[in-house]
Amino acid sequence: MSIRVSAIQYKLEDIDSFDQFTYQVTHYVRNASEYSVQFVLFPEFFTTQLLSIGDDRGQPLSIDKLPSFTERYIQLFQGLAAEYGVHIVGGTHVIDVGGGKLQNAAHLFYPDGRVAVQAKIHLTPVEVDEWNMTAGDSLQVFETEYGTIGMLTCYDIEFPEIVRMARAKGADIIFCPSCTDDRHGFYRVRYCCHARTIENQIYIVTSGTVGSLRKVDFMRANFGQAAILTPNDIPFPPAGILSEGVINEDMLVVGDLNLQLLADVRAAGSVTTWRDRRTDLYSDWS
Repeated sequence: MSIRVSAIQYKLEDIDSFDQFTYQVTHYVRNASEYSVQFVLFPEFFTTQLLSIGDDRGQPLSIDKLPSFTERYIQLFQGLAAEYGVHIVGGTHVIDVGGGKLQNAAHLFYPDGRVAVQAKIHLTPVEVDEWNMTAGDSLQVFETEYGTIGMLTCYDIEFPEIVRMARAKGADIIFCPSCTDDRHGFYRVRYCCHARTIENQIYIVTSGTVGSLRKVDFMRANFGQAAILTPNDIPFPPAGILSEGVINEDMLVVGDLNLQLLADVRAAGSVTTWRDRRTDLYSDWS
């Protein structure tokens, strides 16, 4: 089975209204639909753009106000997924999970209106110390008509164990929305994405924020690039890069994922890393 996916390098800039956010998001989905994709991936924390709308004094909103947009965020993406007949990984959005707790959560919008949520499991110091986030405490994978996928956000991909768990649960594609502010952070995520494709013989689709929110603390700088990554073996492109964007440009990337190739290399590739795990020496996450 071949699946066409797209990933967005979302340009963050200050806005004045939710309508402006809607216009920009719709542009990307409409653009992706012109390539007949089945999945669209937005980046992590791209909805922080809504904080730049500000209050009645012209001051930017604080992170704890972001959940006030959740209902409109869900309605917007449900509508777009249905209208264009695509699965949308709506990046991440900060949600209120009760008791004053906030979570950074990836959302999967199905064309039939269903919504699935995966909270980020590993949190960065900024998320904990500055934004008072609470980590997710469970991992799910999600069944679609095109196969089983996982959603692991940015820092999550730097932990091999959690990706191995997702593969053991059946995920062939990991969507990794990301948000990094400099080269160091970007390459940490990018290099780890490549490692995870090799270890687990899976595809990883990653996206990033570009541009700047000049009114919003900790979102003033972004360094990003979207990419569609494969295992490093003969059936795949050299360097395991199926498609990638131009760093820090406003754009999207598109590529076709062949699930049969994953099955082929797991069975008889140049190396068979998934099959050759030494579960007699370390835990089998299946």
